[in-house]
Amino acid sequence: MKDIIAYIVRFLIGGNATDEICSYVGYTDDKEKFGDYKLVILPSPFFRPDIYGTEASLPVLPLSEIENVPLLFGTPEMEYIGDTLVVHADIIAGTYFLVSRYEETVKRDVRDTHGRFYGKESLPYRGGFIDRPVVDEYGRLLRQWLRRQNIDIPEPPQTLKKIYLTHDVDAPFYCRTFRSIVRELVARRNIFRTLNYYFGALENDPNYTFPWLLGKDNQVRQMWGKERCEILLFFKSSGKTAQDKPHYKIGSDDMKALFALCRKMEASIGLHSSYEAGLNPGLIAEERTQLGQASGMPVDRNRHHYLGSREPEDMAALVQAGITDDFTMGYADVAGFRLGTSQPVRWINPVSQTLTALTLHPLTVMECTLDDSRYMNMEYEEALDYCRRLIDRSEKVNGEIALLWHNDTVVETHLSPGYAPWQRKLYGELLNDLKNKGK
Repeated sequence: MKDIIAYIVRFLIGGNATDEICSYVGYTDDKEKFGDYKLVILPSPFFRPDIYGTEASLPVLPLSEIENVPLLFGTPEMEYIGDTLVVHADIIAGTYFLVSRYEETVKRDVRDTHGRFYGKESLPYRGGFIDRPVVDEYGRLLRQWLRRQNIDIPEPPQTLKKIYLTHDVDAPFYCRTFRSIVRELVARRNIFRTLNYYFGALENDPNYTFPWLLGKDNQVRQMWGKERCEILLFFKSSGKTAQDKPHYKIGSDDMKALFALCRKMEASIGLHSSYEAGLNPGLIAEERTQLGQASGMPVDRNRHHYLGSREPEDMAALVQAGITDDFTMGYADVAGFRLGTSQPVRWINPVSQTLTALTLHPLTVMECTLDDSRYMNMEYEEALDYCRRLIDRSEKVNGEIALLWHNDTVVETHLSPGYAPWQRKLYGELLNDLKNKGK
């Protein structure tokens, strides 16, 4: 656990925290050691072997607060013992709880029909802070406390550190296969329009919105620069379940054209590991290999289809498959800070209590979470305001954002049911906001 505690301290201080600065912070209840530190955080019972992993380890609502920030463990009390500032607020345990998805290991029976943990059952949602990067606020508090001890630590700039404009490619084409022609004929669609979709140029297909999406994304990247804004598409390469439909062939001519467009627009790709692989994570490695061979592009990022990262320890399969970065970490039913942070964070396996090399990138918002009647059920103005709040709060803590809009939700003519007609407008408006922030 020592390496995890050390990592969390460094993560909270942020920036380029030196070993010397980190050494000023102690996490101990041994009063004889208090004098070794400028600042001591008192451990709560959370990590005790008889408490960890049990219901007794879960925070109880309503939570207390420290300087208007929700406190999961400990109390807001602060005192000086000698020259050492002793903080009774256990922000180390609170950070661990949130960034490791610890809650999901204790509440194994809290899952939806797809096996995912309900966002609306999470502590951040029930505690009313799902829309706040509380862990990043802990970091601000820690820096303030260190400055009280005459340690010079600047605050990070209030600007977005990184922007990821991401698109999950679930249905790249609407009508480019014989099976899709039959579907349209059974639905009694316009036969001439259907044939135009099938035999015409790829750009005629309504789902092929990639030129529009990547063009809009590139405008933001031009304002922020390639180092701070990245365009990232996640592709399926396999999956045999009903939830993996439509099954597209990643070696087809149409897909080759799409990969060529990605290269032309300098968009990176990642694996959209299938629903089937979410149920059987051992399939991820094979799916990664298939996508790399078909695209001729490096594949070291992942996002699970359906955001189906079901059990925290399942992410070990990502590490074993050679995945270095995962972008799944958002709830399907409520947008916000699933990990309590807007910062990329190394995955802590809460079962084995080990620190891994896998980096988790928080998913700020997925568009269908906003409008789906099963989820947040928002209309346009409410969704726009909520997205802006998440982005602004990430900006204030120098965090990163990851937006997820599917190519088939921004079509100009909606032929598939279930999508709000304003998603194209909403995405465009958010990108305009980001362009203005980048000026």
